[in-house]
Amino acid sequence: MGSRVSEIKRYQIRVEGIVQGVGFRPFIYGLAIQSCYSGYVLNDVEGVLLEIQGRDIDIENFCQCIKTKAPKASYITNISYHEIDVICDDKEFIIQKSPQGLTKETLISPDLAICEDCKREIKDKNNRRYQYAFTNCTNCGPRFSIVQDIPYDRQNTTMKVFPMCKNCEDEYTNPLDRRFHAQPNACDICGPQYKLVADKVYIANESIKKAHELIKKGAIVAVKGIGGYHLVCDAFNEEAVANLRQRKIREDKPFAVMATNLDIVKKICEVNDKEEELLTSMQAPIVLLHKAKAYNLASKVAPHNAYLGVMIAYAPIHYLLLNDDDVFVMTSANLSDEPIVYQDEEAKSHLSTIADYILSHNRIIQTRVDDSVVRVFNNRQMLIRRSRGYAPSPVLLKGDLISDIPVLACGPELKNTFCMTKGQKAFLSQHIGDLENMAVNNAYKNSIDLFKRLFTIEPKLIACDMHPEYFSTKFAKSYAQDNDLPLVQVQHHHAHIASVMAEHDLKGDVIGISLDGTGFGDDGCIWGGEFFIANLSGYERRGHFQYMPLPSGAKAVKEPWRLGLWIAYNLYGEDIKDKYPELLKVNWQLLIKATQKGFNAPLTSSAGRIFDTVASLLGICYQINYEGQAAIELEKIAYDSDGEVLPFTINKELGQYIIDFMPMYQLLYDLKQKYSVAYIAKSFHLTMAKAICEMIDLLGKESNLNKVVLSGGVCQNITLLDLIYKELQDRYDIYINEKVPSNDGGIALGQMAVALTRYLQENDIEIVK
Repeated sequence: MGSRVSEIKRYQIRVEGIVQGVGFRPFIYGLAIQSCYSGYVLNDVEGVLLEIQGRDIDIENFCQCIKTKAPKASYITNISYHEIDVICDDKEFIIQKSPQGLTKETLISPDLAICEDCKREIKDKNNRRYQYAFTNCTNCGPRFSIVQDIPYDRQNTTMKVFPMCKNCEDEYTNPLDRRFHAQPNACDICGPQYKLVADKVYIANESIKKAHELIKKGAIVAVKGIGGYHLVCDAFNEEAVANLRQRKIREDKPFAVMATNLDIVKKICEVNDKEEELLTSMQAPIVLLHKAKAYNLASKVAPHNAYLGVMIAYAPIHYLLLNDDDVFVMTSANLSDEPIVYQDEEAKSHLSTIADYILSHNRIIQTRVDDSVVRVFNNRQMLIRRSRGYAPSPVLLKGDLISDIPVLACGPELKNTFCMTKGQKAFLSQHIGDLENMAVNNAYKNSIDLFKRLFTIEPKLIACDMHPEYFSTKFAKSYAQDNDLPLVQVQHHHAHIASVMAEHDLKGDVIGISLDGTGFGDDGCIWGGEFFIANLSGYERRGHFQYMPLPSGAKAVKEPWRLGLWIAYNLYGEDIKDKYPELLKVNWQLLIKATQKGFNAPLTSSAGRIFDTVASLLGICYQINYEGQAAIELEKIAYDSDGEVLPFTINKELGQYIIDFMPMYQLLYDLKQKYSVAYIAKSFHLTMAKAICEMIDLLGKESNLNKVVLSGGVCQNITLLDLIYKELQDRYDIYINEKVPSNDGGIALGQMAVALTRYLQENDIEIVK
């Protein structure tokens, strides 16, 4: 009996996700050659398409190898395959050119940190890319910041103006080279170059050496990087850091710093394994680290703060600019409240009063992208700002949120990001910023247009906040009206809760706690300390922190002494002159009378304002120069101190539980006479956590629910969050934001989830998946 003749088969395989510009085709090429298969692989508008042909093909094993061995920079969302007709004369495996398509479906890779191979090359005197500041390969380098259109090929990026030399062309066309189809591929012969004007014009590596020399002498240098300009100075130089603060008009907000290696980071900060993993990841975000006892940077780098934002050099320019023992301030180049500068002419006009010198280059940045910021809680990543390294990678939706109705969620006013959906993918934008001036507003509109173009999304449903005066709300209403589209307005704190539910695919009702600064409430008041029974379609407000007025409205947010004055006066009347004389600013009596009459004194239940009140009563912070300053300084003082739970009440009024901290406020003055401010600050955190946990227990018993969702900007307070977790983790399943920020930077995802759920339910539309 003869042996069985192996049968030749041919399969077509589709790979979707971030699979272009990350070395995916060379990877497939190598995998196919290793298995002795013929066929082809190419990039197209949907991702990567390949066909393999050979004897005894184990197609499931081949697809599994694609998943498990794919390049680190790739991100696979789906692999599908089917058998097709054999092509008899197909004898080799090739990489084909990308065809032009009509519908763009592929994903764009975020900008990635320099890989180890490229690091070695720029430090190797025998390598042709020695000290070349634009060295990259398919495993690293700029992506989102330079792309102009799809497919992701060189002619659709800002590198198209740099024709490759013979050596670079050979790398680019060699399937076995790690620079095969690396779209930003270049060298110092054919690629972009740096330039600095000082006593003379310096170019290429000489400009970088001169910039380093100037920085070490105390200069402030604006450095053009991947997604925009940074303002750079020596973090050990007191005078340079003070000058940067003064020129940038940034009184207290901490600066981020950069180092080239972990060893020097560990000298100034405490670093655990998860933090080290994030620092050295492809995303290379700013990681908030607790200062070490040996911390010795200039006092004004991160004043009154227990934490320091640190990043490891993530672009070749950084490795060439910093020596191994350097720590440089590396802060976004902008004036306060304006977006990061990314265009050269803009740098000359906007940064001339801040920077002594400008180190620029001649590669265009298509899209400005700020540095991302993360911290670690319970050994998990918590995003604070989601931008470079993360955007525009999508959040993958599950369940009923996968829909054929594309949504544009326009996001909040502060820390704005927007969200667009396409099927399973929720594309959250890079950090846009606070929509409070024309420059940011224009950046916002331009980014929306870019996402629509790159991902071929034409929104059919618009979502926004309820606040009528937000720029994003006005934009959403105008967009919906101009395009005759349905608009769903979503309550701010419900969106916070929904963002967590969308991340974790939570169904049904949850106990939702939104601890935040500001949000427009259903009753016209300013919410921010809310306890809901919520799902994706709606919520019932079951409790909140006791309302208090904001004396002089928005001024009270910037000047916490106004809140402290109001509470202290209600406790002590005219005796406030003896107990809290430091709160008696100009016209304080007039302010009290106006607040009593409700004149320019809106009511708020904000958790953030409670932190502000305590910080002012303890003499920690009377006026803030950046968002959350009072709470951050209060947490710093509380760190590592003992404390006790202080009295508070939970009352039920008109069917809602009200947490009242007036009994606690009443004790603060006497406690100051007996204990340290650190002890009282820690006691406040213990008290706030205890009140929140008791409220959750009340709602848990009434609703028989054990899923607790925590979100909102105050959840970035690690001390408070840790206390809540330790109290509740044995009794409840607790969910927080991980893929998007818990602050307003993640709210667009929640807006999308609520709007889509409501729209589908109200219109009785069957979900198409």
